[in-house]
Amino acid sequence: MNFEMQIANMLADQIKGFIEFVQKHHQDKNNIFCLHIDKLYQLKLLVEEFKFQVWADELKRINRFTWDENYTHLLVDRFRKGYIIIEEYVGNNYDDLFIFTARLHTLNSLSLILCGEE
Repeated sequence: MNFEMQIANMLADQIKGFIEFVQKHHQDKNNIFCLHIDKLYQLKLLVEEFKFQVWADELKRINRFTWDENYTHLLVDRFRKGYIIIEEYVGNNYDDLFIFTARLHTLNSLSLILCGEE
């Protein structure tokens, strides 16, 4: 298995994990990490708006058996556009959304490796 293909699959898994993490914290009524539920709801809406689930599923599908460099880079670039806005939103609301920064850092690292912008 190609190294880049493994990175793309890891990125897809991490995107799915981030989506589940956001949804889990949004559904938790006794959330001690985020006191302003509206900010968490906005984060959930941003994740849905930028179609992170679609990009993760497509990355996983494309890189399941063979490495498709061009399409993978296209998908990662589209993911990065939404990621940058979400990262800025979490940074602006760090007091309430600090719990998501580690996941965002992981997504950033993996996507930069695939983009070649380390």
